[in-house]
Amino acid sequence: MEFRLDLIDDKVEFFEASDLRTLELKIEQQIENNKALLLQVHYVQHHAAFNANTGKMLYSAVVHFKAKKL
Repeated sequence: MEFRLDLIDDKVEFFEASDLRTLELKIEQQIENNKALLLQVHYVQHHAAFNANTGKMLYSAVVHFKAKKL
């Protein structure tokens, strides 16, 4: 049986929430989780859209994580 560990070089995650504070908390939590994988934030892109059916805003973000340089 072979046991092999591979490092994750890049990881892209998507988040959405109905308010900015919740979106920020989700991203912060995932940043902490990804520290265990030796990943750090490389790029963040965010958007806001108005949903005419519900009358509310929808906030979304894309976070690109890259491996830390040791």
